[in-house]
Amino acid sequence: MQVSASIILSKGRDEAVRRFHPWIFSGAIHKVEGKPEDGDTVEVLDITGKYLATGHACTGSIAVKLFHFGPEKPGGNFWAEKLGKALRLRQDIGFTANLQSNAYRLVFSEGDGMPGLVIDYYHGVAVIQAHSTGMYLLRNELAEALKQVYGKDLKAVYDKSAEALGKSGAHSEGDGFLYGTAGQIEILENNNRFSIDFVNGQKTGFFLDQRDNRAMLGHYAKGKKVLNAFCYTGGFSVYALKAGATHVTSLDSSRKAMDTLETNLVLNECDVAKHESIVADAKAYLGTMPGDFDIIVLDPPAFAKRHADRHKALQGYRFINAAAMKKIKPGGLLFTFSCSQAIDREMFSSMAMSAALETGRNVRILHHMGHSADHPVSIFHPEGAYLKGLVLFID
Repeated sequence: MQVSASIILSKGRDEAVRRFHPWIFSGAIHKVEGKPEDGDTVEVLDITGKYLATGHACTGSIAVKLFHFGPEKPGGNFWAEKLGKALRLRQDIGFTANLQSNAYRLVFSEGDGMPGLVIDYYHGVAVIQAHSTGMYLLRNELAEALKQVYGKDLKAVYDKSAEALGKSGAHSEGDGFLYGTAGQIEILENNNRFSIDFVNGQKTGFFLDQRDNRAMLGHYAKGKKVLNAFCYTGGFSVYALKAGATHVTSLDSSRKAMDTLETNLVLNECDVAKHESIVADAKAYLGTMPGDFDIIVLDPPAFAKRHADRHKALQGYRFINAAAMKKIKPGGLLFTFSCSQAIDREMFSSMAMSAALETGRNVRILHHMGHSADHPVSIFHPEGAYLKGLVLFID
């Protein structure tokens, strides 16, 4: 592994690395030996010159994202070994060789020791999304490593990093296949069928992180009237209908997403007479919606992508949650989520309490939710737990 520079940390600023935190902030650096560019591989040393870790140089306040910690420097078939370890975890927790589900997250960035990298596996197709230049520059090497790890079970590898990184500079090639080819594919999730457009869809094509929470909705949906707001391609809607919901209204601003949702209803042989699609702005609809829903699902896109946006984001979350609480039937359930990493669990719960106070209704928490187990969070990097959810009982 070629290293372009050495990053020497200031005295007393190496403790976080020794605790396996994967980020080096610029303020911790004493000096740099070499001239690393964004994405270059660098090694990190303490003030005495002792090797600590290896990572990718970044621009901004996070100067290095670490993918290997000492005492030995990385070598050999490093990335294939990393991906093999990630796959073994999914095997151990029952996400592979599963007759009911054939899609899962293989790599969850810092949670799998690969900051800036996400890989989702969809029934033979691996979709790579790099969130750092360093990982993007490794995309072909990662594709070769995936071939080693999966063998004949891998049909194609698709790079979908342009959305995360933009198409300028090192990322100017745009998205495309790194190995094999595949069209729009179909996956199973808990015996529910979903059409995945990994080329044109959001993120890698589907939100695998909500797997357990969709199942939770199915547990409660029988005999209920459900609103799925910000529905995207209808994961929650399918689970609710197949669980016996009397009626489901799916709401999203994207006609294209709604078209895929309706395809998913057909794939699952859902009774379309029990479903209504509404293409509209969710915030506007929530203010005027009927008051006869038993369950409301609020799964909006990230309202805050930076810490500086948190105040405005919390106002947005409070608005939609208060609107839902005002209109939901007595005894109703509100499934509410935030995928904003800048909003932590305490902030999100406080927002829900503020919305409840605004409505004057008694609200109780039944469940705290997060992402499914194929999105493991490093105990040394709790910031990785980006998805927060609550199931609220509204008197």
